[in-house]
Amino acid sequence: METISWQDFEQVDLRVGTIVTAEVFAEARLPAYILHVDFGPDIGVLKSSAQIADLYHTEGLVGQQVIGVVNFPPKQIGPIQSQCLITGFPQADGTVVLIQPERPVENGLKLA
Repeated sequence: METISWQDFEQVDLRVGTIVTAEVFAEARLPAYILHVDFGPDIGVLKSSAQIADLYHTEGLVGQQVIGVVNFPPKQIGPIQSQCLITGFPQADGTVVLIQPERPVENGLKLA
């Protein structure tokens, strides 16, 4: 495993946000959702494509808090532009478990 410096870690802006909408990403090659996540007043609502359809349903995602990387450049994924990366742990079977705070916290807080 390669090590990184503290300065490298500080460059990754990981924030908590609340999913405000979740819809099926019909045009995606693999089952995915389009999430709109509120990262608080300083960042706002960002859009992300997330391949989490195996373990999660759209109606259960709304209101859930997640951790996202908010300082990647936008990435074109089919017809949408993903503005952030929602984090999760990929399991051996390919399903992804979302990273979530264990209790509610203020949207926009930075992971420290």
